[in-house]
Amino acid sequence: MQSILKGLVERPNTFKNLKPALLIEQSLNRGEGKLASNGALTAETGKRTGRSPKDKFIVKDSVTEAKVNWSDTNRPFAPDKFEALFNRVTDHLKQKDLFVQQLFAGADTKYRLPLQVINEYAWHNLFVRQLFVRPSTEELASHVPEFSVIAAPTFEADPARDGTNSEAFIITDFSRKIILIGGTKYAGEMKKSIFGVMNFNLPQNNVFPMHCSANVGGDGVSALFFGLSGTGKTTLSADPTRGLIGDDEHGWSASGIFNFEGGCYAKCIKLSHENEPQIWNAVRFGSVLENVKLDGADRTPDYNDQSRTENTRCAYPVEFIDNAVIPGIGGHPKNVVFLTADAFGVLPPISKLTPDQAMYHFLSGYTAKLAGTEAGVTEPQPNFSTCFGAPFMPLAPKVYAAMLGERLKQHNAQCWLVNTGWTGGAYGTGKRMSLPYTRAMIRAAVDGRLLNEKFAVENAFGLTIPTSCPDVPNMLLNPRNSWGDKAAYDKAAAALAEKFAINIEKFDVPEHIKAAGPSPVAR
Repeated sequence: MQSILKGLVERPNTFKNLKPALLIEQSLNRGEGKLASNGALTAETGKRTGRSPKDKFIVKDSVTEAKVNWSDTNRPFAPDKFEALFNRVTDHLKQKDLFVQQLFAGADTKYRLPLQVINEYAWHNLFVRQLFVRPSTEELASHVPEFSVIAAPTFEADPARDGTNSEAFIITDFSRKIILIGGTKYAGEMKKSIFGVMNFNLPQNNVFPMHCSANVGGDGVSALFFGLSGTGKTTLSADPTRGLIGDDEHGWSASGIFNFEGGCYAKCIKLSHENEPQIWNAVRFGSVLENVKLDGADRTPDYNDQSRTENTRCAYPVEFIDNAVIPGIGGHPKNVVFLTADAFGVLPPISKLTPDQAMYHFLSGYTAKLAGTEAGVTEPQPNFSTCFGAPFMPLAPKVYAAMLGERLKQHNAQCWLVNTGWTGGAYGTGKRMSLPYTRAMIRAAVDGRLLNEKFAVENAFGLTIPTSCPDVPNMLLNPRNSWGDKAAYDKAAAALAEKFAINIEKFDVPEHIKAAGPSPVAR
């Protein structure tokens, strides 16, 4: 199989390690995209405008059988089926021009994973070049890939023949060290597949892999922001007063925090210079815009148009953010923020968590699935995603939870739960939390000012909330105050509390952890 891979990447019609300008030229010449007025390359992903979780598999063999937490998110795939599908995909690619990048996952040289990404599309190859860590000239000369990603979007599987769920597939084989992707143009599958590999490998080296963004202050102390897509990881970590380590995936080792990636993958629906100036300025030549419509002859991006999807995206190198930390490494965090976009509008804007509550909400991983983030999701849905990243976590949740608990205790880090979702009512009735207010609350928490305020325990969820916060109206801090119909709030809050209580029962955790969560009956 490795000889087949070698044959693919050594053909005359294979383009290796092309720089952005040449990849953009190739994309335009091949009709894969257009240049926007700001210089970004725009591309469309067709009917799949988000991840396809039901089409993701892990090959079940001697390496994975006893380690992987087999479930609806970690579906097994037979080795012989993988072998047959791999051969069909490589036969398909022999007729194509291919683009190859040699890259790394991981800014810390002690733990990084050398990668080889083979693409059928030039714009996909630009995407991975900007999203992963780019080797220096010296590193490239000695680069030996330990994992290969093969992305063949024009190859569609036959489920009856190939053993897939649909024409699309994202399959990781840890024995062959290959990720095979087909039937989908959505570039995020490549990024998230490597995240899954890191989440499998790193705990074996006592490194805690995390679905979080991270930034760092002038004192070298980091802050972490856990959360699923659409909760604000990228937006809230891009703070001009702090250095950006990374926007989505990190490891926590004995030395501190390190970014898995060399770029950012930001949602850009309703992107504006006023609310997100750093991300706005990062969208320029070398960036990739996904599913963003262009207006007029000058091809101006229309960030408010969601006719293709609400999950419009932009990929760009992390150094396009002015205060990015290169390499993406920081000290141990003192503040850990759990972000949730509560579609019911009942969770407080910010809550201070006890250690038991931190473990409870980490295991719960509550948010709402937002429209377009996954195939088939057209409106927000309540979602409990363990460890704020269940689709990307191959091991048992207790492995990741134990690693978080140990580090919180060792470094005396404070956890916060922040609702970036709705207030004053549920989705469709209330309104989205004000971004400037959310920023103010997080800055007060991270710089220590919020701890000087008075706190009270609210009734619905037993959460400790501030009664005041710098630059935020007091009325906003208790969500019940924002609802005109208090009885409606109480009913909605009780319903969500019950969902929490039902969800936590699936975990084998001590009673004191379960008791740290909300009760179905209002307190």
